[in-house]
Amino acid sequence: MKTSPDTHVPLEGYRLLPEDEMRDRARAFHETMRTRRSVRDFSDRPVDRAVIEACIRTAGTAPSGANHQPWFFACVGSPEKKREIREAAEAEERAFYAGKAGAEWLDALSPIGTDADKPYMETAPWLICIFAQRRGGADAGEDRKNYYIHESVGIATGLLIAACHEAGLATLVHTPNPMSFLNDLCNRPSTEKPFLILVAGHPADGAMVPKHALKKKVLSEIASFL
Repeated sequence: MKTSPDTHVPLEGYRLLPEDEMRDRARAFHETMRTRRSVRDFSDRPVDRAVIEACIRTAGTAPSGANHQPWFFACVGSPEKKREIREAAEAEERAFYAGKAGAEWLDALSPIGTDADKPYMETAPWLICIFAQRRGGADAGEDRKNYYIHESVGIATGLLIAACHEAGLATLVHTPNPMSFLNDLCNRPSTEKPFLILVAGHPADGAMVPKHALKKKVLSEIASFL
């Protein structure tokens, strides 16, 4: 790797921690994240916009292809706009559950108990509509090809979900297919592809989650050490 003072700066912010502290911090973070659940029963309790802004700033620290940061987060708090998004999403969901998904996919979803009705999209205080940008660049206003778009946006979304959980928010990933209606409703250009909708807010009192969702594969099933 070629470096020079013109193109690189010293690494800042890294701390070499003792191994026992590294283990403790890693395990503590796991204990925090293992309580994360996808919630479908949301409260209408407001969430300060500043909380959402801070979570999105965390998402914006994600690595990306050529550092082009090919993501955009349209944060919808307007009741009228949330209603429009819900209506458009439910139209696609009705077709999905009417057979578009196929029997195998619907069978896989059956333990979750979902259907075409998505009232939480209006109840929750925020819908974060995430877009993958086909063109852009590291600087605002650039019009260059972006690279590793879905990988980059996926990583940023994961950080966003973790940040929301750390802030005390419940979230739900929603992916109606197709989602092209989001471009119009969120005033985003055709060069951006809707990636997913992240519903964010507080769980309702007495919120329930599917037992099926509590199943998590053990370490030996998801990792190997060579």
